[in-house]
Amino acid sequence: MKPGLPTRNALSQVRQWFWAGLPAKHAFSQVRRWFGAGLPRRSGSWIKTVLGLCVLFLGVGVIYAQAAKNAQAKGKPSERLPWLATGTYDASKYVGSETCKGCHEAVHKDVSLTAHGKLFTEAKWKDALAGCEACHGPGTAHVEAMGDKTKIFSFKDVSASDQSAVCLRCHSEQSKDENLFHWEQSPHARNDVSCVDCHNPHAKGLGEFLLRGSQPNLCFTCHNDVRIAFNMPFHHKVPERGMKCTDCHNTHGTANLRQVRMATATDSACYQCHSDKQGPFTFEHWGVRVEGCMACHTPHGSSNPRLLKRADVRLVCLECHTDTGAVEVPGTPSFHNQATVRFQQCTTCHVRIHGSNSDTHFFR
Repeated sequence: MKPGLPTRNALSQVRQWFWAGLPAKHAFSQVRRWFGAGLPRRSGSWIKTVLGLCVLFLGVGVIYAQAAKNAQAKGKPSERLPWLATGTYDASKYVGSETCKGCHEAVHKDVSLTAHGKLFTEAKWKDALAGCEACHGPGTAHVEAMGDKTKIFSFKDVSASDQSAVCLRCHSEQSKDENLFHWEQSPHARNDVSCVDCHNPHAKGLGEFLLRGSQPNLCFTCHNDVRIAFNMPFHHKVPERGMKCTDCHNTHGTANLRQVRMATATDSACYQCHSDKQGPFTFEHWGVRVEGCMACHTPHGSSNPRLLKRADVRLVCLECHTDTGAVEVPGTPSFHNQATVRFQQCTTCHVRIHGSNSDTHFFR
């Protein structure tokens, strides 16, 4: 193959190498042929980092380009639902919630007991559009047509994006902890999950955020693979109500993979609880610092103690610390005979495996 930019299939292969683990010798040999002889023969971790960043930026670009394309094809919600546009309030088209109560008395009673129904008592909402028509649109035509359902906005007859657009009219400016800046690019929005799939704006007595169910059962409605993981012998105490899915994930979207929340600065959400592993340390374990907790652990559940990916601790370590020479990672010393029991438990000696302030080999 002549030196030059890789083909589409080649980029796919590099992505597979990157996500599967540290590339082998033949992988970097192939990369050298793509980009010329300028790359070193002993592949360092910087090559993996560069390739990873390329794949990451490419993926983010594709996602945002597709979102922009879809938005352009569908048009803005305000074009399909003109009453959502700012400054279009026409009092003659609205009848007020008391008129709605005449036919929908049970629903009106339930809503009046929710956070939405109590907006009328808030001073800042005194002159604002609130009540049934804030979500269902102007009701004059609906009333004059003797309750014709086609003359009023119904959440049952529209797309998930339009359903969410109605909610976002008010909820697009929330607190910094739950802002919806990333909602349009979130996995939920891109998979046609709307606000009302998880929230019930009418129901009373649902507790915080008007959720249709409690965590984690509400999340398990879709994420059945995660339910299975939490049934493993070793798992985070989510089923026991010791913690919640939203302690680690922002369901409304973030700029991070898997909608993971961020702790202080750029640290992983894991450090919110496991702060002793955070560092910085005088002697860093760069596998932890570069690849993160999930290089060794599975976050939801595992059949192995400490949520490790492998049943044998040494097998986790040997994924990186081999003698292949493919990467610039210290190999296993020659006197570490893996057939001997004393050398099969790495953490018996290397007790500070996440990082140490006193020993370069993590002995203490």
